[in-house]
Amino acid sequence: MSTDLSRLATAAGKWEEMAAKFKTLEDHYKKDVHGVSLGESWIGLSAQAAQDRFAVTLKELQGARREAKAVAAILRDAHTQLTDLRNRVKAIRDGAVDAGMRVSDQGTISFDSERLTQAERTAYSHDPDFQQTARVRADEWAGKLVQAVGAVSDADDGIRLALDAAVLDSDPMDGTFNGFNRNPGPNRYPSLEEAGKAANMPEDRKDVPSWWRTLDPVTRSILLQEKGDELRAAGIMDPRYEWRSPDPGSGPFDVEEPTPRDVRFHAWALGLATVGDITGQTGASRNMLHYLRGTGDVLDLDVNRMLHDDPSFRSGVANIHIAQNQEKWRGEALAAFEKAGGDKPVTVPVESKQFGGTFGMDTDWYRAVGSYQQNLSGMVTVRPGEGGRPEVSLEYQVNVWDRYNWDPSKQTPFPGGIVVKDKDMGHLHTVGIAQEFDMRGSSSTYTHDLTGDAGTTVKPDDPGRDGGRGDVSRGEEENR
Repeated sequence: MSTDLSRLATAAGKWEEMAAKFKTLEDHYKKDVHGVSLGESWIGLSAQAAQDRFAVTLKELQGARREAKAVAAILRDAHTQLTDLRNRVKAIRDGAVDAGMRVSDQGTISFDSERLTQAERTAYSHDPDFQQTARVRADEWAGKLVQAVGAVSDADDGIRLALDAAVLDSDPMDGTFNGFNRNPGPNRYPSLEEAGKAANMPEDRKDVPSWWRTLDPVTRSILLQEKGDELRAAGIMDPRYEWRSPDPGSGPFDVEEPTPRDVRFHAWALGLATVGDITGQTGASRNMLHYLRGTGDVLDLDVNRMLHDDPSFRSGVANIHIAQNQEKWRGEALAAFEKAGGDKPVTVPVESKQFGGTFGMDTDWYRAVGSYQQNLSGMVTVRPGEGGRPEVSLEYQVNVWDRYNWDPSKQTPFPGGIVVKDKDMGHLHTVGIAQEFDMRGSSSTYTHDLTGDAGTTVKPDDPGRDGGRGDVSRGEEENR
């Protein structure tokens, strides 16, 4: 907070002076040294050899001048942006103090009860709601301060990266190997802070979507162009919606001792699952076997196959998630495009609200999953188009959640006239020889054109299925 940022401006001035001196030296060298090898008074092999060497030196002087100017520009930007960011930190600190908080030298924020009157302090010490409200307010201010300090840190990283790029030889084949940079480019990102944020993607996947949403729309588009596949694999399209099981299912796990009847029923259920696998009920078989193995591990759902197999599931994606949101999403993305100048691509994250659905009772997916929660997550990108009309596209994935559990009041039909009572299946969970589990999955990435008025359709490719244990619809080996 007390750092003298004016030194950055001073340093920028010194680099500008250096650039001017390199320009003077470059002009003298070009006229009095390099020019000699170009005249008619010196010809032959020695002249040619000298000309080549003199040309390389001239390039170095040109590179030194341009590199010095680039460093000066970065330092001036650093001074401006760091000053602004530091003022933001100060404003938040002052705002917290005005709101009754105490801010330590280390940036820790807590409720300042010493500023209360004696009556207020007595009320505070005896009122848990008062204390909770104070803690919430302190946490809110602490979050703002952490974010503001993080922006300074990101800008600091951006400055370092920009300086590294400015002094890197951009043309190693020009004869000045590891020489000065003759072609330093401008910062491609909207700010030095954005450059630092772009380089600091979290390592933990669960933090990636939040990081992605903090980026500027132009920054997102730049990153997608550079390493889109890597970012998608890292989780930038993962949904923010946090699913929770809507009911307790069979209740606590492994709280009773199994009886011989439970063991026999477990063996019978294993047989039923095996028969289902043979007769093509691969989804139901896979999920029941996972339940009967009792690990409780989360199971990956094959959403691509759901989209392929179930027309109503597909229409839900098209008619609920896309059709009802596309105008709003297009408007938000176009607004970001205009704000960025209307001449460069931008990308805006989007996500639909969750929707509850149920597969048809005559389908394998009904016996495998039944009811589910579903939403869509992705991003809308706007690019400059021909004739001044921007091109708008939606890139999305479909996300599905459910819990494999049993409702004691229900029963489930299986092919061959077999009806299984849920309370019998659920009791295996109670006695600990089977275990209910969460299921979740996301589809492949699909795209939808939002430029025109084309209808909304979802057309997944046929994922293929051979009906056996090698079937891709059965998921990863550890889940079988």
